[in-house]
Amino acid sequence: MNCNEKELKAKLHNNRAIAHFKLGNHENSLRDAEAAIELNPTFLKAIVRGATACVELKRFIEGITWCDKGLAIDNSHRILLSLRLQSVEGVGDKSMEEKDNNIYDHGVPSSGDVQKVIDLYSWGAKHGEGNTYGNLGNAYHSLSDFKKAIEYHNLHLNIDKKVGDKPGEGKAYGNLGNANYGLGDFKKAIEFYNLNLEIAKEIGDKHGEGKAYGTLGIAYHSLGDFKKAIEYHNLHLKKAKEVGNKHGESNAYGNLGIAYDSLGDFKKAIEFYNLHLEIAKEIGDKHGEGKTYGNLGIAYDRLCEFKIAIECHNLDLKIAIEVGDKHRGGSAYGNLGIAYYNLGDIKKAIEYHNLHLKTVKEVGNKHGESTAYCNLGNANYRLGDFKKAIEYHSLHLKMDKKVGDKHGEGKAYGNLGNVYHSLGDFKKAIEYHNLHLEIAKEIGNKHGEGNASGNLGIAYDSLGDFKKAIEYHNLHLKIAKEVRDKHGEGKAFGNLGIAYGKLGDFKKAIEYHNLHLKIAKEVGDKHGEGKAYCNLGIAYHSLGDFKKAIEYYNLDLKIAKEVGDKHGEGKTYGNLGIAYDRLGEIKKAIECHNLDLKIAIEVGDKHGEGGAYGNVGNVYRTQGDLIKANKSFKLMLKIAKEVEDKSLEAMAHCSLGPVFELQGRLPKAVESYRASITLFNSLRILLKSKDEWKVNFRNQYQMAYTGLWRVLVKQGNIDEALLAADKGRAQALTDLMESRFCGGTSQCKGSDEDLVVLKNVPSNTVFQAMDRADVNLWVVSEGKQVQLRQSKLNGSVSENSGASQSFESFMLGVYTQLGVRSNVRCENRSLDALSEDRSKVDQETKEDNPQASIQQNKCLSTLYNTVMKPVADLVQGDELLIIPDGPLWLAPYAAFKDGNSKYLCESFRIRLAPSLTSLRLIADCPDDYHKSSGALLVGDPWVAEVTNSQGEKLLEQLPCAKEEVEMIGKILNITPITGREATKREVLKRLSSVSLVHFAAHGCMETGEIALTPDPDRISTVPTEEDYILTIGDVMNVQLRAKLVVLSCCYSGRGEIKAEGVVGIARAFMGAGARSVVVSLWAVEDKVTLEFMKCFYQHLAEGKPASKSLNLAMKNLRESDEFRDIKYWAPFLLIGDDVSLDFMA
Repeated sequence: MNCNEKELKAKLHNNRAIAHFKLGNHENSLRDAEAAIELNPTFLKAIVRGATACVELKRFIEGITWCDKGLAIDNSHRILLSLRLQSVEGVGDKSMEEKDNNIYDHGVPSSGDVQKVIDLYSWGAKHGEGNTYGNLGNAYHSLSDFKKAIEYHNLHLNIDKKVGDKPGEGKAYGNLGNANYGLGDFKKAIEFYNLNLEIAKEIGDKHGEGKAYGTLGIAYHSLGDFKKAIEYHNLHLKKAKEVGNKHGESNAYGNLGIAYDSLGDFKKAIEFYNLHLEIAKEIGDKHGEGKTYGNLGIAYDRLCEFKIAIECHNLDLKIAIEVGDKHRGGSAYGNLGIAYYNLGDIKKAIEYHNLHLKTVKEVGNKHGESTAYCNLGNANYRLGDFKKAIEYHSLHLKMDKKVGDKHGEGKAYGNLGNVYHSLGDFKKAIEYHNLHLEIAKEIGNKHGEGNASGNLGIAYDSLGDFKKAIEYHNLHLKIAKEVRDKHGEGKAFGNLGIAYGKLGDFKKAIEYHNLHLKIAKEVGDKHGEGKAYCNLGIAYHSLGDFKKAIEYYNLDLKIAKEVGDKHGEGKTYGNLGIAYDRLGEIKKAIECHNLDLKIAIEVGDKHGEGGAYGNVGNVYRTQGDLIKANKSFKLMLKIAKEVEDKSLEAMAHCSLGPVFELQGRLPKAVESYRASITLFNSLRILLKSKDEWKVNFRNQYQMAYTGLWRVLVKQGNIDEALLAADKGRAQALTDLMESRFCGGTSQCKGSDEDLVVLKNVPSNTVFQAMDRADVNLWVVSEGKQVQLRQSKLNGSVSENSGASQSFESFMLGVYTQLGVRSNVRCENRSLDALSEDRSKVDQETKEDNPQASIQQNKCLSTLYNTVMKPVADLVQGDELLIIPDGPLWLAPYAAFKDGNSKYLCESFRIRLAPSLTSLRLIADCPDDYHKSSGALLVGDPWVAEVTNSQGEKLLEQLPCAKEEVEMIGKILNITPITGREATKREVLKRLSSVSLVHFAAHGCMETGEIALTPDPDRISTVPTEEDYILTIGDVMNVQLRAKLVVLSCCYSGRGEIKAEGVVGIARAFMGAGARSVVVSLWAVEDKVTLEFMKCFYQHLAEGKPASKSLNLAMKNLRESDEFRDIKYWAPFLLIGDDVSLDFMA
């Protein structure tokens, strides 16, 4: 074919292109234009026709390419320049349409292309054209430079306001909305969209009005208000149908689909997406068609129809390649990555996310780049490669901060929180989740607020702070219901079930998991359904109903297989393995654990692989196959080190310890237990000053400390075993005491060496440690010689449930036999009534029993024979210091009866201490730290104003408490503060300047909080807790310097038994700086308390030590006719140092 023929054919194609265009057949018009320029590449008319068709088809990136071809021939061609401006502006509009869906990225030309456009617009701006400023703003928007975009849109707005150009003003408001949306400031975006809407209505621009409804819908969607989003998208749809705007109609259907998708109604979302797809095909909108396939893929993905999802995403990718839309191609790659991630094929997911990253970098799409980093972070997190996950999420965070995307920034914080949670750094996890929550609240993103609250709940759950976890999960639930987020609602129910399960309330846990299951079935959420089955299995497993647990695990397994979720399948095999192990079906257990292991290796889940090796090892250890157990735990350890998971590494070492111990390889067992403790302590240090977190975290590695001292005992290293056991005691309390006495330097007049600890231990110290059915008793005798004796729990205490649980149950039985709380006429000074029911012991109203005396003697003799008789020959003199373990803190030592029916308090002055290290800290405390004189006596604060939301009184006045402190005041010649004078402010003012503090008020046995008189100068009419509750934090802030604190509150010596020790009011005041504390194990009658305190303070005022004064006060009661029963005189305890006070100083 010669040149003339080519030119002629090119003209014919161009003429046909014009004809098709006039008929509205833009796709055919574009094909003819393509044919024309293939024959004549410099045919400008055909190039103009191709560019025009692209703009009409909304294929703006392709349009820019056509314009650039023509401008290379004639760089001043006005039509092409105009079409190029429209194309770039169109890219900005499309970014707005799509950005809300966080899986997709918006389309932008390459950064180089945009820069050319910016240069062109800058020339026009110099001539004062408002519209040019708007176009410059859109160009910067395309570069994700939203702040610069806002500058130009404001210039556009100012010019159009001056010249009275209402359409231009409306357009500027719309663009300012888009730019603020890009910054994640959805509330501000809504303000501008409403101004845009107002003007569109004013000038009768129906098309603009519909578009404004659409942008408002997207903005409300991003705020998590899906109900409002749907309202606006329906208005957009109605307006588009009214004016015959097919493109607007299809967009409205698409946005409605996205809203229903976010509500968890995936089936309805698919209906709307199909309507969008139908119109896109009808009008030849290839971009819209591809976008809809992507949205359909997401919906099917959420329905766990992963294969269909992948088909849809591949169709999206195919169209993007066909039309040369690199942006949509990148987006399709990202969505394919997510689909494979949900299938459990993480390696393939990473391949696609890397293709996404590569593509968005090529076209300079910053938002897409941050999304790719986010997805790569999630994929590496799933693989257990936490280091890499942190790198990617940090890149995501950096990028969104740079472009000012608050929404993305919040999401990045949430993802980083999840990774640090898995690393065991709960403090950092909570910090990041709080940052996410803060941003979500700032930008009004309710959906993000709910997610952040849920993640905070999970973090507090892991710390053992289930009360706080439940608060956050309830907050998540409330928000999810508010915004009609069914998926979030189900998730919150599931998390609440997990928290209640850990609290031991399995009935409530099962209720919540069933609610999760119901919602998941309603919305077709297969993944949620499987998770609910899994959690129900765990709940029944915890109840000991392993058969029912297996039923639920199998339902979970069925769903995982059905949807092709390999990761979920592996996890369920692990759960089945544990259940079969508990049923004694070892062969089945090993089969399941091996299947879990196989899948973890297959999908590249290193963390899951490590856990599976641990489960296999546990089964082999139980069966006595120690060689195989050893091999499995070593593989677990190897993986933990590879992925740098300190928590998993600590567990692996802790699991190896018992294997070496059973093999008789005691040095290796010691090495393993020590390594485990070192790692757990390194995680504990990360919790810094958070006392409650440390207390709960300490429970998690009790086995390592117990294992270490047990093996050291087997080796005959008695002193070393004692010191190892002591290092596991009262760790969080020790930290508090160090921060008080040593300014947090962990050094108080000397070193932290073991010898120094033993040097400060008084003679006649008995250190108790429980392990299974064994009670180990170390005695430090005169000359600091350490000896060890052991005893077994006898028939009165079951050996099946382990020493600690058995002894606790036994102690509650002892209290019942003693008649504790039986017909006691006393004021209820417990503050726990504000939030909790009284304990089972306190509910006992056992009537007098003629056999009571016999039963009492039997119980008290059992206690003596178990914990004192084995060391009776080693204890000399009249002083006895006991370091109790766990439930032994509840024992009424004074009432223990020896073989001669003699009470222990008749032979010894008894006091207790939390640990040897705490004694060392007290001994090394600077001489001038505690005050040598002064007393603060607080009784019967005015609490009549403390009410609930219905105005009902929560606390009663305590007239006997007032009488008590007035009586003590007369003995010490000190005026007490009572009633309205006993305000929180007054107490705090005096606390740091006295040597003695006495509280006769409502107190909380667990937290150490005390109810005082509400501040009269408070803002609120009804006092808040801040106005009247004295917290330990308050006490610490004012530097408590008392040598002795006496807590005359109901059962002030009790609390929650944890690995840390008894966590209660006495511990709280010792942590705040008190040298010693006097408490009561149970409530006694008011007249008994008065008599005891009178005698105690009389002796104390004479200069006698606290232990002597307490012993004589008990003797006084014991020898009286009226109060000789054990329940009257035995509950009083001295904890800490044996101080003397000088009231004459």
